[in-house]
Amino acid sequence: MRRKPLQDIRVLDLTRLLPGPLCARHLADMGADVIKIEDTGAGDYARSMGPVKVANTPFFLMLNRNKRALRLDLKNPDGREVLLRLADHADVLVEGFRPGVMDRLELGYGAIRKRNPSIVYCAITGYGQTGPYRMRAGHDLNYCAYAGILDQMGGESGQPAMSNFQIGDLAGGTLSAAMGILAALVDARRSGKGRMVDVSMTDCAMAHNIFPLAAIAANGKAPPRGRDLLTGAVPCYNIYPTMDGGYMAVGALEAKFWRQVCKVLNRPDLADTGMAQGVEGERTKKALREIFRTRTRDDWAAIFDSADCCVSPVLSVDEARTDSQIRARGVIQEFEHPVDGESLLYDFPVRFSEDPAPDHRPAPMPGEHTAEILGEAGFTDEEIARLRNQGTI
Repeated sequence: MRRKPLQDIRVLDLTRLLPGPLCARHLADMGADVIKIEDTGAGDYARSMGPVKVANTPFFLMLNRNKRALRLDLKNPDGREVLLRLADHADVLVEGFRPGVMDRLELGYGAIRKRNPSIVYCAITGYGQTGPYRMRAGHDLNYCAYAGILDQMGGESGQPAMSNFQIGDLAGGTLSAAMGILAALVDARRSGKGRMVDVSMTDCAMAHNIFPLAAIAANGKAPPRGRDLLTGAVPCYNIYPTMDGGYMAVGALEAKFWRQVCKVLNRPDLADTGMAQGVEGERTKKALREIFRTRTRDDWAAIFDSADCCVSPVLSVDEARTDSQIRARGVIQEFEHPVDGESLLYDFPVRFSEDPAPDHRPAPMPGEHTAEILGEAGFTDEEIARLRNQGTI
């Protein structure tokens, strides 16, 4: 087996809550040595956001596995010097403070780059380092609202729907940041020069709002909520209720799949109406609603199981985690945390060939590896003791 792809990469993770910690966790899952740096007070708010098992929430445990932890007071000059010494030998620094915070601490990209010209410095913010909203507070709901995504979510009638999948946080702050970091790392290894990676969660969310933007380019405006191709406008891509209150998801966009759906439902007369809108489209959707209500969700799932036409049951999260496909891929696993006990682990979802077997390190306790990390950075036992005694670590 080969080493993990990021085995020799060291990451300083100064982020909190969801987007940044999950970005850093993905890098850790790919082999990077991720050092989670928390303040000497409350630390990462995710430790206490939600029900706490013993010392941490399941939310925190999921986002911070495979990391080592160090506590550091960056408002203290000695604490800032500690970070600078750690950055001397780091490949990546990722932070999620508002613009200007790290500069005021004299730890911004300019200061870090002087010490380590090859470092990749990623700043994840709601609105980016520039623009009139750069200093505004926000969360996923706000980013999706500004990006035009929230307005498009939900049914044709009623208010916009709130997604339980944090599109701005995850597609923007997590995955886009990881993509930018990895690209900058490749260039840094080639050129010896690092980069500042400026990630705006609003920008990244809007850049992935493909279908409404394409509609504006084609027609001058986006369709109303619930009337786009992929949000309920057509019969072949829709959600239909079943007899028992369940739902079936029909994603038969291609004509060959829609014809197969019509064959299974014994309605060959609907074979040419999959993409119909207006009166004809509503008539076809009404017909499918009536048909699907004649059986339970599981009955329909069994009927469509052998029909290759993009029809599936709508599963609850509990059902999804025990689904045969999810189990076969090992996406969800159980593990034992040394302090918090049994918990669920969401494995890294990307598979590499010749990848070694997972060796998951449980999410760290606050400052668990402080002495270990500082010792590796050249701090003496006396220096570490002094820093600890004065509350810097």
